Amino acid sequence: MENAKEPNGMDEQRDILADALNDEFPGLGEEADAFEVAEVSDDAAETIERLTAERDDMRDRFMRAIADAENSRKRSDRDRREAEQYGGSKLARDMLPVYDNLQRALDTVTDEQRESGKALIDGIELTMRELLSVFKKHGIEPIAPENGDSFDPKLHQAMFEAPVPGTKAGDIIQVMATGFMLHERLLRPAQVGVSSTPG
Repeated sequence: MENAKEPNGMDEQRDILADALNDEFPGLGEEADAFEVAEVSDDAAETIERLTAERDDMRDRFMRAIADAENSRKRSDRDRREAEQYGGSKLARDMLPVYDNLQRALDTVTDEQRESGKALIDGIELTMRELLSVFKKHGIEPIAPENGDSFDPKLHQAMFEAPVPGTKAGDIIQVMATGFMLHERLLRPAQVGVSSTPG
């Protein structure tokens, strides 16, 4: 029986001691509770601050990843379009001398040669038309200035200058080779002679 009463006695002693402490130091229990609440509040604030910083960092990384993905998509679209339009520019440039040689052959044909070799001349002209048709199909357009047109450094290459009466400086006086554009890019400038006569 004594053993059964002992825990109750200990509880009573503990309560008596707690009451004595409260009497001696009033508000001690309340301060301890407030300290525990303040400590918990500080920990919660630090945790919230840390999680907010992590969230902001993750959001920043996410937005950068989206921007990088969008830039990569645009870049790959642009590269694909350029490959489609300009991928054959080297082959096209290598085909231009073929055009030049056919044009020279046609330019040197006399009326007598045209009569005597009609089938041959017709074959050369047909080949030239077919070549121009293939060029057009692939976005290759000729730059064919006329005598008297103004020199344009974006489209023409001056091979020589000469004073020619009846012209002004910058007028084209001779076309030596046709130029070509590949879509919006200059494949080869037209080679021209330019007047140097003062205006």
